[in-house]
Amino acid sequence: MASDPRELPEIIQDSEKGGLGERMGVEWLDVTPARVVARLPVAGNTQPFGLLHGGASAVLAEATGSVLANLNAGAGRYAVGIELSCSHHRSAREGFATATAVPLSLGRTLITSSISVSDDDGRLLCSARLTCFVKDA
Repeated sequence: MASDPRELPEIIQDSEKGGLGERMGVEWLDVTPARVVARLPVAGNTQPFGLLHGGASAVLAEATGSVLANLNAGAGRYAVGIELSCSHHRSAREGFATATAVPLSLGRTLITSSISVSDDDGRLLCSARLTCFVKDA
């Protein structure tokens, strides 16, 4: 799926208008209930030493995991993040960080996703887990 906003699910179109993901340069690459993939540029999302900021990886992980949870929440329901855990394995100075979120557990009230954030060479930068609480709209 291209990152053209007209091609994205409504959930992303609405959430990206002036949001953090838009300011960080998040591009949505694949958005399905089985897998959500997005990336952001390292440039502009670094800490003072020129490395990808760990918080940028966390934002990307939470964004992809939240979209995945909402796509699986069911009609008339929505999901909100309640716990995010990130382990940072290596750094990046250039290119893109790409997150891939897949479901670990799709329950009635809790949805947990596993998210891998990798560099352009496919090396793991960060592994994350997001748990979302599913509520009635």
